[in-house]
Amino acid sequence: MNKKDCKIHIIGAGVSGLVAAKFLEDNVYSPVIIEATERVGGRVKTDVVNGFQLDHGFQVLLTAYPAAQKYLDFGALQLQKFLPGASIFKNGNQLIIGDPLKDFSLLFSTLFSGIGNFSDKLKILKLNNKLKRKNVSAIFAEKEQTTLSYLRELGFSDEIINDFFKPFFSGIFLETKLETSSRMFEFVYKMFGEGYAALPKAGIEAIPKQLLQNLKSTAVQYNTKVISIKDGEIELDDQTTLNSDFTIITSNISNLCSGAENSIVEWKSCENLYFETEARVIDKQLIGLISEKGALINNIFYPTCLETEQVPQKELLSVTVIDKQGLSDEALIEAVKKELNAYCGIEACTFIKHYTIPMALPKLDNLKYELPPAETRLSSHIFLAGDTQLNASLNAAMISGERAALGVLEAL
Repeated sequence: MNKKDCKIHIIGAGVSGLVAAKFLEDNVYSPVIIEATERVGGRVKTDVVNGFQLDHGFQVLLTAYPAAQKYLDFGALQLQKFLPGASIFKNGNQLIIGDPLKDFSLLFSTLFSGIGNFSDKLKILKLNNKLKRKNVSAIFAEKEQTTLSYLRELGFSDEIINDFFKPFFSGIFLETKLETSSRMFEFVYKMFGEGYAALPKAGIEAIPKQLLQNLKSTAVQYNTKVISIKDGEIELDDQTTLNSDFTIITSNISNLCSGAENSIVEWKSCENLYFETEARVIDKQLIGLISEKGALINNIFYPTCLETEQVPQKELLSVTVIDKQGLSDEALIEAVKKELNAYCGIEACTFIKHYTIPMALPKLDNLKYELPPAETRLSSHIFLAGDTQLNASLNAAMISGERAALGVLEAL
């Protein structure tokens, strides 16, 4: 088949779809991306409201992600780095814990934080060294257990689990009991140890925007909804039918393809609320954790502690809630304000926007880092991509997009 005549469609302009398109372009194909919304990004989006950059959910890029290093230009993104640690609000105090080997300024605050005991701090150093020596394929070959049982097996005290590991990793995994696979814990912990958490100066959506800018021969059809897909054919909601030699699906397939009804993915949700404040209660580039039992708030962060493209007059506060405990939106906003005052001493804040994110992260078992291109194949002409194929991360989204595109090339 002539490469120019080959019709390859990608459903979804999220990170995996954009990477799939780039891989196909690099092999001289010109795919068409079909996107249901008005812009690229999928779950990776940023809005500008009242002069503030609001990411859809608190998201960061881990600079050690191998796929991110391959597909992104970190310099052009003007990445703003977080300090390697956290500010923990406990019993009316703010305690800082971090990795002094990566940032010496965190040494004394970590040693004298009162979070965990001396043995816990030695175990953290031991865990750091263990995961530095362990490669990623070995991590994903390990027997799975919950993160909580893994931490207990390593001998960490209940205090440091409840005060640090639970609030910190609950914010990453979007579940409060640390039921997420130990494979994911080891992988994320290793990535934190080998690089930094960072945000592009223009917000998290700068990542898919850069991937889009790198495309030269790919066409993107926005505001176009797909209602069904079968070999050789894509049906749109305006009853248009497109002929397609190969189709890569990056979105939910259970309602698009017959025979895929059993492919329903469960999703973790979260609430992300933004407030304007006069000043910051955390004076470093650190995430704030609430370790109080029963608290609504999981973490807080001031995006304005980093350089942003927008230059607001006041401070922006991001609040993440994993379980809204049955509260209405209005009641949630008021309850969060009360907790900000009670736990963090934030007395005056003006509500800006509330994002409910029902499909924030896929809930997955048997997590994988890699998959052969042939395993992305659903049928002779349909391939699957997206982080649901591997593990819940930007890195997985990129790898799955590349593997699905490679699967198409092998079929060709």
